[in-house]
Amino acid sequence: MIISEQDAVYMAQALRLAEKGKYTTDPNPRVGCVLVKANKVIAEGWHKKAGLEHAEVNALKQTNEAENSTAYVTLEPCSHTGRTGPCCDALILAGVKRVVVAMQDPNPLVAGRGIHKLQAAGVVVDCGVLQQDAEELNKGFIKRMRTGLPFVRSKMAMSLDGRTAMASGESKWITSAESRADVQKLRAESSAVLTGINTVLADDPSLNVRLDVEVTPPIRVVLDSKLQMPLHGKMQSLSGDTWILTCSLDQQKKTALENSGYKVFVLESTAGQLNLSIVMAFLAQKQINNVLVEAGAILNGALLEADRVDEWVVYMAPCILGDQGRGLFNLPALQNMADKKQLKMQGVRQIGPDLKMIFRVNK
Repeated sequence: MIISEQDAVYMAQALRLAEKGKYTTDPNPRVGCVLVKANKVIAEGWHKKAGLEHAEVNALKQTNEAENSTAYVTLEPCSHTGRTGPCCDALILAGVKRVVVAMQDPNPLVAGRGIHKLQAAGVVVDCGVLQQDAEELNKGFIKRMRTGLPFVRSKMAMSLDGRTAMASGESKWITSAESRADVQKLRAESSAVLTGINTVLADDPSLNVRLDVEVTPPIRVVLDSKLQMPLHGKMQSLSGDTWILTCSLDQQKKTALENSGYKVFVLESTAGQLNLSIVMAFLAQKQINNVLVEAGAILNGALLEADRVDEWVVYMAPCILGDQGRGLFNLPALQNMADKKQLKMQGVRQIGPDLKMIFRVNK
């Protein structure tokens, strides 16, 4: 379709509004709405939090002049009743004459229904304006709706020679304070922060978000096949949920951990270990859109081998740790150059003295 400059400008504004909910809308998508009449913005809104008004209703509440206006919405208006009423009905009732949509609802069970309902009421609907930008904003929600899996991102920090820690395991701090602050934003926009039991036993991480803005706290998830999780540690002392995913049938350990405040889920095993495909499917079933992995070489190697990571975020510091330091991935089966894992760079920028590099799997 041919996109007019005016439509692109107003949709870009709606996308900027949607971004305001980046840390708070989970498990719902981030959505923005701009109402325009006579080439003038008369109202705007965005979805702020699950359970609150959707972007369209939020915008309509800001004006009494919505009749014959155009609504720019970053995601197809909903046609069903959840915790709030259908946005389609609200737009129709307000007399909106045209709705410009960035993308259809990715849920195959409802995709297109909102558009059809608007059209049946005589509303002109145009879809596909800045669609790629809208998809990038909600890639976790979209992937879960379309595939039954979350969007998985792994964060790693390394030295210039590709080491994540000294041979002793000492790793604080390879990267700068600026990079560590940037990681807090990655955590904040995630539904869950996932790590392995080896990292917990070695570092006792908190995996919480430390930002001075409103955040829906991500769930902390620990992969712990044998239930080695300590009863007391930083995660146990924090508010919010910590989930332990295991394949152990030791009911005594499970009960002890649950009595300490953890939530323990027993999943199907493969050769006595958690199956990463089953893990990700389970998280999606629990409405987890975006998973941030903060783990060591063993789990990252297993995730890479199983092709379970969509995006790798690597912070590289201008320092050298030497050839005895620990590497990014444990991949003992990778012996020949023909078996190398190829990634595609998506972007790179400097943060403080470090480089932040983003890679996706080259498929």
